[in-house]
Amino acid sequence: MAKSKTIFVCSECGYESSKWLGKCPSCGAWNSFYEEQEITTSSKSKTKSDTKPQALNTFEGKDAIRTDTGFEEINRTLGGGLVKGSLILLGGEPGIGKSTLVLQLCNNMAKDGKILYVSGEESAEQVKLRADRLDIDNDNIMFYGETDINAIEENILNMKPLLVVVDSIQTMFAPEISSAPGTVSQVREITARLMRCCKQNGITTIIIGHVTKDGNIAGPRVLEHMVDTVLYLEGERYFSYRILRAAKNRFGSTNEVGMFEMASEGMLEVKDPSDVLLSSESSEKFPGACITATIEGTRALLIELQALTTTSVYGMPKRAATGIDFNRLTMLIAVLEKRGHLSLGSQDVYLNVASGMKIGEPAADLAIALVVASCYKDTYIPKDTAVVGELGLTGEVRSVNLIDKRLNEMERLGIKKAIIPQNNKKLLKKSYDLDIIGVRNINEALKAIGIK
Repeated sequence: MAKSKTIFVCSECGYESSKWLGKCPSCGAWNSFYEEQEITTSSKSKTKSDTKPQALNTFEGKDAIRTDTGFEEINRTLGGGLVKGSLILLGGEPGIGKSTLVLQLCNNMAKDGKILYVSGEESAEQVKLRADRLDIDNDNIMFYGETDINAIEENILNMKPLLVVVDSIQTMFAPEISSAPGTVSQVREITARLMRCCKQNGITTIIIGHVTKDGNIAGPRVLEHMVDTVLYLEGERYFSYRILRAAKNRFGSTNEVGMFEMASEGMLEVKDPSDVLLSSESSEKFPGACITATIEGTRALLIELQALTTTSVYGMPKRAATGIDFNRLTMLIAVLEKRGHLSLGSQDVYLNVASGMKIGEPAADLAIALVVASCYKDTYIPKDTAVVGELGLTGEVRSVNLIDKRLNEMERLGIKKAIIPQNNKKLLKKSYDLDIIGVRNINEALKAIGIK
């Protein structure tokens, strides 16, 4: 006979305890435990299965059946399109454009069959207002405003749609579980039931999830392990560009990204990101601006860096960074002071990555250092010059990966001069229509832009 007992579960990681704890011993979160009833079955109960283990060689491997989403950027991120019967988790901050992107995807795929849009957050009128704004008028998109997983599962099995969208997973609940919607046990159970339903019937399912203040999808980490693909829609709310990134993909690479621009008519694909990320040509020459080539997935992007240095009016100079790691900036400033012999100790330094982009790879180190030096020395770096290289603490310029892809993108967009690591220049396998300058240390790089 089943019996119940009270347990305490961490809302951040799912750790279970027999008593309430102020701090979770697993993830370290404070005040994250909540009480719920656990249903346990008798240890004497046993289940029987008719299936038996079989040799792996007796099975026939099949290629995944993919469906075109109507977005080249989404297809690239997923590895070629949506796989039939897959379960996809889409996360992102509030207002980033998740529901807008998914509704447009539904409209693109509705020509091939019925689409079921399940919403626990918005009413039919609210979703219809968004559809009207996006100029979507399609009879194959079916709306269902429900949060009970039993009713949702019943309608999925009756309709057998081509695609199911659940917005959002944190609003759904299973009546059999006593805890509130959005808790660890509820999210885990809802996801497991949707996974069984879509796998057994070959129905592709997209579930939308909220993110925490740390940028992770709310709920237990097991949620990301259960689904086939985890996508993050990233970007600054007050900038128009968005990046769709795959954090996990069982059917493709996690190195691909898709880029979109949020406009009044919805999400627009950005098929030539470098062209839109660079500022327009200007006859005025301002120091403190530099172009670098960064890699997003397998795609090379040209991005503009901007720096400003001013004499500090306080005893402690201020450093601020937007789009790169703050600690990385302070380290590069220290290298400039020690190895480049620039007196930045009395300067406030501000760095910004244009267009709201974020750079995480060290290949932008040399460009960051040179753009700061450019503003400090009041030296103009021409718009047709691009800088790539990793900067070490000893001042050496280290080689970077995918240099040919970066140089090809520079050449395509009209860059005339490229400052790259000397080791990369020695290993180039073809010639480019570029003036390529190889540098071995920070002093050679400063000399290449006219400093010293």
